Amino acid sequence: MAGRIPRNFIDDLIARTDIVDFIDSRVKLKKQGKDYRACCPFHNGNNNSSFSVSSDKQFYHCFNCGVSGNVLSFIMEYDGIEFVDAIETLAEQLSIEVPREESGFGKAHQSSYVDRKDLYQLMADIAVFYQQQLRTHKNSQQVINYLKGRGLSGQTVKHFKIGYAPDGWNEVRKRFAVSADLEKQLIEAGMLISKEKSGSYDRFRDRLMFPIHDRRGRVIGFGGRVLGDNEPKYLNSPETPLFHKGKELYGLYQVKQAYKEIKRVLVVEGYMDVVALGQFGIDYAVASLGTSTTPEHIQQLFRHTSEVICCFDGDKAGKAAAWRALENALPYIQDGRTLRFMFLADGEDPDSYVQKEGKEAFEKLIEQALPLSDFLFQHLLNQVDMSTADSKAKLAQLAIPLMSKLPDTVFRQMMEGRLIALLGIEKEGLNKLLPAAASNSRIDKRQKVTPMRLAISVLLQHPNIAYGLPEFPEFKEMTLPGLSLLNSLLEICRTTPTITTGQLLEHWREKPESSQLNKLAVWQNDIKEDYYEAFFLDTLENFLNFHLTSKIEFLKQKSRLGQALTSAETQQLALLLAEQKQH
Repeated sequence: MAGRIPRNFIDDLIARTDIVDFIDSRVKLKKQGKDYRACCPFHNGNNNSSFSVSSDKQFYHCFNCGVSGNVLSFIMEYDGIEFVDAIETLAEQLSIEVPREESGFGKAHQSSYVDRKDLYQLMADIAVFYQQQLRTHKNSQQVINYLKGRGLSGQTVKHFKIGYAPDGWNEVRKRFAVSADLEKQLIEAGMLISKEKSGSYDRFRDRLMFPIHDRRGRVIGFGGRVLGDNEPKYLNSPETPLFHKGKELYGLYQVKQAYKEIKRVLVVEGYMDVVALGQFGIDYAVASLGTSTTPEHIQQLFRHTSEVICCFDGDKAGKAAAWRALENALPYIQDGRTLRFMFLADGEDPDSYVQKEGKEAFEKLIEQALPLSDFLFQHLLNQVDMSTADSKAKLAQLAIPLMSKLPDTVFRQMMEGRLIALLGIEKEGLNKLLPAAASNSRIDKRQKVTPMRLAISVLLQHPNIAYGLPEFPEFKEMTLPGLSLLNSLLEICRTTPTITTGQLLEHWREKPESSQLNKLAVWQNDIKEDYYEAFFLDTLENFLNFHLTSKIEFLKQKSRLGQALTSAETQQLALLLAEQKQH
């Protein structure tokens, strides 16, 4: 099994790629000042200059939706792939091989590494096997009859690459687990289940199989539906290195293939709903994979379209699921984006409804779907009686946390106006209760501007100012908040004269500090450009002086309290006082 990708290779890969050229090949950039601008590809805004790409920093940032990162981050976001895949994509473009470290990272790391290229190929081969079984297995006629009974044509089955998992315990295992390594990979991919003592068996047996594709069309998992009344009715792939159900949407790849520009997307609850709607020409439906509509789903959908309609059952559970989707969506509702909700009658689902009523009737329901604003206020008003002042106070208590999640947009202003009308108060009264809209594009101005935050932001934006600086052993003794992070940044920058912001931030990918560092990298810290270096060096000196003064004060205080200083402490105090005089 291959090992970890070396850090120096990742650094070199980023250094060898000009982020401006790379992004320009996907999103047309225009020169504006010393940077490049475009309409952000990650949200559906109309601002043609909100997305900024810096050649100096090798870093991009959108001032509206707040996305930012280096060239690897862009590939991950734009192509909808994960870190290792992004590295391989970039390396392939540069025609270089991705090296792997075979030792030095510990057995635990080695054993947890998964070669994704091999896994993708395995999953693709298994998907083909299931499709073959649909035609050739002894049960194939029974399965085909089932599909016909559900109103599905052969063309639809072929389009969604639906297959059949045979009813044996080791049909996949005996065909694909031809070595111990392959068996281990199949377990990691969720296709086999380990036995307690040894061996494994097929996860999916005697089920209709729906392959789940990622946004590049690769098979990453499966959904299996029973043909009879057995439980569970649906069985999904577990979480694996390839498949994360909270991030993926069944059918999105097919929608992207069908439309160059996706006008709208309908979100439903099941595989058969997507397939049945597709059979009737409603080919813009996707399904969440056994989970509620997550923030990741909402973000992903709004990258591809400006209109999302969520379809739920009309019962209590359906309304609760719709409300969760609404709460998850609020931070991503920008002007120009529409989220609506439609509810079917009890006992109906999109599959059954479209089979009975047809495309025209179903799309009429879509057109009647409730806008987010209507659904939100209907839901809240169902919980209060507006005839009393106390009830209005409760409405405010319920609504204000929701309003606070919305970005600062015209839509938010409209929602606030609607709430003001219901409460019968002045706008100033609501403003006292309602926090300011959060901005993803920069650090909240309400945060305290500290010398440490300023120093880190300056270093991130101009890492070359630290090249050649000496080490400061005092920093390792100090407990000043943020100093450990600053020192870690300094350790990299002082030995790398050409490092860029994009390269520097890569060292903190998936670490707790990553999000804050990305914000500081684009923070408008109001320090003049020609003063960056002087400000940074002055700040470092102030930290050192603070440490010196603190140590002196500690020793003096000890003496004042009548505690005798040791000879070493007396000598140290004399040296510190002499050093202080020099400053």
